[in-house]
Amino acid sequence: MHNLDDISRLDAIRVLAAPHRFEILRILLAQPHTLTMLGARLGKHPAWVRHHVKALEAAKLVRLTEVRATRNFTEKYYAGTSAAFSISLVVRPEPGPESPLIAMVSHDMAVEALADDPDDPHPLATMVAGSLDSLIGVRQGLADIAGCHLLDSDTGEYNAPYARHIFPDRDVILVTLAHREQGLIVPPANPHGISSIADVAEGRLRLANRNRGSGTRLWIDHALADLGADTSAVPGYETAYDTHTGVAEAVARGTADVAVGVAAAAERLGLGFVPLFRERYDLVMPVEVYQREETVRLIERLHSKTFRHTVSRIPGYESGATGDELRLAV
Repeated sequence: MHNLDDISRLDAIRVLAAPHRFEILRILLAQPHTLTMLGARLGKHPAWVRHHVKALEAAKLVRLTEVRATRNFTEKYYAGTSAAFSISLVVRPEPGPESPLIAMVSHDMAVEALADDPDDPHPLATMVAGSLDSLIGVRQGLADIAGCHLLDSDTGEYNAPYARHIFPDRDVILVTLAHREQGLIVPPANPHGISSIADVAEGRLRLANRNRGSGTRLWIDHALADLGADTSAVPGYETAYDTHTGVAEAVARGTADVAVGVAAAAERLGLGFVPLFRERYDLVMPVEVYQREETVRLIERLHSKTFRHTVSRIPGYESGATGDELRLAV
């Protein structure tokens, strides 16, 4: 059986931030090559190729598949570790005064409110993706803005460590959209008596899981790993819903007993909610996007009393830090 793997690990994303490594990876996904063969195809010295292949190998995107002894030297063949990797493709208009800002965002109710501006002739155009996919989408030029909520477990800091890794050579701006509450979405009256993620780790509950690369999925994976849980024993762990609404609907239908998501998704469907943690949701953009006229208008709207009031009315959301900015300079 051929596998289609998601690239969601931070180390792999950092490696693929270099465009020429995409070409090397594509070649090795099609057929094993030696460093010499790759060098001939790319017009590069094998030593240059070796540096990049080793980076891909360290990120577990390629592997050594065969060693052949030929006369006085040894040939090493490398190939991709999967039949293919998932990747986002976006067709967007040429940049210009009539072009809308494009945002790849992890699902969020405040983003929905921000994009719903009837007074803006070119409102924010959004597409839902995982937080990691959103950041790398901006890196690849597929979008202008990324919406994310990624916790770095080593530092306890949201978003900035990931942005620094993915944009090591560019100035980027983080603009806080809101703080929001995540927790366990459960049926009304919580009939299973669910109180913590440890209940999910026990394997007695059906989980509606989020998509790989989303900030919520990364939190779930870290939490289960900290508990020493065997994810293969968690029913529903392999499911993948793109939105908080999706996992809440699964609980509402009765196809899942529990999900991790925002309080607003639970309240919309009349479900129970067990708070777990509060997190910061940021809009991340390169400085050149931040300086665009359309972005200036967008940020002005963030600071408006009307928008802050809208955010504060979303269950589990706080707007006290809405509009706060952090610049990560090279």
